[in-house]
Amino acid sequence: MHSVGADRFRTILGHVPTGVVIVTGADEGGQPVGFTCGSFFSVSLDPPLVGFCVAKTSTSWPLMAGGARFCVNLLAEDQQDISSRFARKGGDKFGGLSWQYGPLSLPYLDRAVAWIWCETADVHEAGDHVIVVGAVSKMLLDPQSPMPLVFHRGGYSGVTEFAPARRSQAS
Repeated sequence: MHSVGADRFRTILGHVPTGVVIVTGADEGGQPVGFTCGSFFSVSLDPPLVGFCVAKTSTSWPLMAGGARFCVNLLAEDQQDISSRFARKGGDKFGGLSWQYGPLSLPYLDRAVAWIWCETADVHEAGDHVIVVGAVSKMLLDPQSPMPLVFHRGGYSGVTEFAPARRSQAS
């Protein structure tokens, strides 16, 4: 088996576009905490489950009241600055932002494309990360939001809306 270096791994997988989300929660004292996450995915329709990966070195995830609950904020294409803010360690990430407490007493960011409130169903060790699986409690979509923010080839971009390809019909 060949060993793949971290730089090569990052370069190749950087060609896979990923949606950008902020995972938010509250610490034991009810104060908001959060971090940027580029590894968010659906897991199951029945029951509705989602997942994300977070580095074991994260300083925010351990603060989220033991990781029992979280909210996934799907960022809009004009929220690059928010993604960068939540990607940094430490500091007041919520200062000056428009946000509020919602379902499950969790903070969520205004103006996102969508919000998904979850209770943690499972956590799996995976190399230098953990995989968190959340049971979806509530979901909201802002029907007037812009397109979602995407990370691709080491930078941010929006998604260009397109018409689905037509399927040819067999005769």
